[in-house]
Amino acid sequence: QVQLVESGGGLVQPGGSLRLSCAASGSIFSINTMRWYRQAPGKQRELVAGITSGGSTNYKDSVKGRFTISRDNAKNTVALQMNSLKPEDTAVYYCYATIRSGSTGYSEYAYWGQGAQVTVSS
Repeated sequence: QVQLVESGGGLVQPGGSLRLSCAASGSIFSINTMRWYRQAPGKQRELVAGITSGGSTNYKDSVKGRFTISRDNAKNTVALQMNSLKPEDTAVYYCYATIRSGSTGYSEYAYWGQGAQVTVSS
């Protein structure tokens, strides 16, 4: 079974920084896209940042220049470094990955982490 486990959420003051990490484990053949989404109370889940297996990245406009997504393909991990945090960044952050599992990697499935609460407040 493949699973994604997140860590690193918490409470931070405006202007502060947090780093989220997500580790994929199980019978993994390869990992394609890895992303971070977030969902604030009463709002739809939205894409924050994504990174391909080759390292190409994309960001939501409102986080460009403040957030950085990175991955370690050898360790099957993805991270989100969040700087200059604002109250509007408060949300549950979810790790997402498309993964081929098993010895042949025949099929690709999407997996979600359990979510990490990020609260930006003074």
